Amino acid sequence: MTRAPGSSGKLAVRLLIAAGLTGYILWKSHPREVLAAAAGADFRPMLWAVVLVLADRSLMAYRWIMLLCTIDRPALWPLMRIFFVSTFVGTFLPASVGADAVRAYGLSRLDVAGADAVSSVFMDRMLGVASLLLMALAGLVIARGLSSNVTILTALAAGGAACLFTLLLIFSERVSTAVAALLRSGPGRLADVGERLLAALRRYSAHHAALFNVLLSSVAVQIIRVVQAYFLGVGLGIAAPLEAYFAFVPIILLVMLLPVTFNGIGTSQAAFVWFFARAGVASGPAFALSVLFVALGIVGNLPGGLLYVFGRDVAVSGIAARPDAQR
Repeated sequence: MTRAPGSSGKLAVRLLIAAGLTGYILWKSHPREVLAAAAGADFRPMLWAVVLVLADRSLMAYRWIMLLCTIDRPALWPLMRIFFVSTFVGTFLPASVGADAVRAYGLSRLDVAGADAVSSVFMDRMLGVASLLLMALAGLVIARGLSSNVTILTALAAGGAACLFTLLLIFSERVSTAVAALLRSGPGRLADVGERLLAALRRYSAHHAALFNVLLSSVAVQIIRVVQAYFLGVGLGIAAPLEAYFAFVPIILLVMLLPVTFNGIGTSQAAFVWFFARAGVASGPAFALSVLFVALGIVGNLPGGLLYVFGRDVAVSGIAARPDAQR
């Protein structure tokens, strides 16, 4: 599949923003202070963060498989392999939805209907965003002084709008009918694909219990991520209380989802430094925490790398030979 015109230019711009923003925040944080914080780290608490990242990946796999199995019934082990391999491959893709696209591609090789594959991945993403919104709103209750920040409000508004539209699409007959009519007015093949995807999404309207279960699992994932950041901070000697992490980390994760840089690099550094300054944390340790938090996510993707290298008949193994298949 050919790359969309202008996609290389957009990627280059996002890479430049990520590099420039990271470099600027590092300079403002004083590189010597960042290195001093890292050099004096106690890695024993950080081991708990590593254990927890493996737990959150397992919970993420569970919630996606539950979503898919409400509308289709592929074998369990291939689905587990697809999930973990896609998280690894997605590490190297330019968009925050890279792993999701690879996952949908892998499902197509298990003879799962394309609409079912995409809808399961889309619902997983949206329920993840919804859980972040719930956690972020709770964080704003803890740290009320953040509620007037434009970046935070933008992230909350974008995530809220996406979740609201998804809910209306699934549960509102009027909205789904209007969207279907809009799709039918488009090009024939696009209209056909869109209508099949809409029908697959609408099937979730009959599975309230499964959706609620997945939402609770998503909230649990976000809580685990907060605790991961806390253990990393303890290892760096950051004295901020656990409440500060619950106030800041969900909002930071929402900011990282904004499609302005490459996989949240740059925005995560800026957000960690800015937010934790409100808890009296110096910029050097806060920057080091941001780097470790991103690195921890990569560590959580490594099991998928082992499956990718050593597993046989991995459903997404062909993606290496077709780097544009996810586009």
